[in-house]
Amino acid sequence: MAAPKSKIPLALGLTAAGGVGYYLYTAGGSPKVAEKQFEKDISAASAKIKSEIPGRSTEAKKEGEKLASQVGANYDSAAERARAELAKAEAYGRDAKNDTLKKIDAADRKIEAKASEAKSGISSWFGGK
Repeated sequence: MAAPKSKIPLALGLTAAGGVGYYLYTAGGSPKVAEKQFEKDISAASAKIKSEIPGRSTEAKKEGEKLASQVGANYDSAAERARAELAKAEAYGRDAKNDTLKKIDAADRKIEAKASEAKSGISSWFGGK
């Protein structure tokens, strides 16, 4: 069994033949007149497309600027929120550090006091003060 062939070339051929037939029919069967009509239609279509492009580029430029300003505003807002969160985190870190240092100092004083008591207790065993 042969592999199925694509029908695209057939469709393109039929479309081209239909286009040629249309131009020949409207030109009354004259190939020269049909060719001139085809060139005229292509030229008109090209001019129409070219005339729409500048308007669209201006429109696209305005849309692009609007979108860029919205993105910029969103970025600025997100950056400001990030700065605020960073400031909160730094403050929390400072507070946690200070609390930890206070607890360490308190533990050191307690350990030194207990060590001092233990030292005096041991010294008294050996006749010290």
